[in-house]
Amino acid sequence: MVILPAIDIKDGNCVRLYKGDFSTVHKVAENPVETALKFEKHGAQWIHMVDLDGAKDGHRVNSEVFLSVRRAVSVKIELGGGIRDMDTVDFYMENGIDRVILGSAAVNDPDFIRRAVEKYGDKVAVGIDAKYGKVMAQGWLDESETDYIELAQKMEKIGVKNIIFTDISKDGMLKGPNFEQLKALKSSVNCNITASGGISSVEDLERLRQLDVYGAICGKSIYSGKIDLKEAVKLARVPSDAFIEKFFVKGDLLPAIVQEKSTGEVLMLAYMNRESLKKTFETGYTWFYSRSRQELWNKGATSGHVQKVVDIYSDCDDDTLLVTVEQTGAACHTGNHSCFFTRLGV
Repeated sequence: MVILPAIDIKDGNCVRLYKGDFSTVHKVAENPVETALKFEKHGAQWIHMVDLDGAKDGHRVNSEVFLSVRRAVSVKIELGGGIRDMDTVDFYMENGIDRVILGSAAVNDPDFIRRAVEKYGDKVAVGIDAKYGKVMAQGWLDESETDYIELAQKMEKIGVKNIIFTDISKDGMLKGPNFEQLKALKSSVNCNITASGGISSVEDLERLRQLDVYGAICGKSIYSGKIDLKEAVKLARVPSDAFIEKFFVKGDLLPAIVQEKSTGEVLMLAYMNRESLKKTFETGYTWFYSRSRQELWNKGATSGHVQKVVDIYSDCDDDTLLVTVEQTGAACHTGNHSCFFTRLGV
């Protein structure tokens, strides 16, 4: 699960709202760039940003704030609020924003969503903001008659891969997200689901992790100190039990091919069990299961030739992993950089 600390911008300032009500706006941080740098320092891989003025007015308003943050940090940024035409999508994509969030357009202009997805694929997410199950639009000011699950299914059919769901009645209230609606949404579509609104504690994050959602957006809970971002990121690294289990349907050991990210060279093949896969996610370094010793082992624990994980991919059958790493020293116990150094010929 990905933790996305939130930076909402109104009149150039970092603010939060209660239940999406613009009359409740209050400042939560002094400087957007300094806030983003702090989030990066504390381990965030993504930052969630919203142009509240743009959401209300229907066009980009605070774009220079977002681009200044983009220039300052190396983490990925997703951005929503007032993005309702292809020119605005193009503008943000061309200026380094990693993912745009389209909200009101999902209700009012689904053809625009389709064109954006056709051009940018999974760099386009759809934000579904609901109140009592009905979708809200125009910066949460207009209520539609569209059911949130109905809209999500419609978006999935036109190619949307990422959905950000907010129960507006929970937003900013620090009373927990709407787990029931999130569970219903996740069972209704195959999209990545990011939870937003009301997340207030590590316990909330643990429940979301076990729901196997893609991401969790945390705003007021971080600013108020109820959630420590460093601890949240550490917790979120560990996949849910349901996520882990799907890789062990055929047996208790999973082959893992290790590849050097910088060169593309295949370094080794080893095996993981459930525990070693969890520890690999949790620590960010490779852990395996030794079939001969029947115990876990951490690559490089004695030699110092550690493997820092960059990415983990599963194959089409979810029964083999490809782990890309930054390799320190030799990967093979023989001293060779790769275990695959003997050419057999044909």
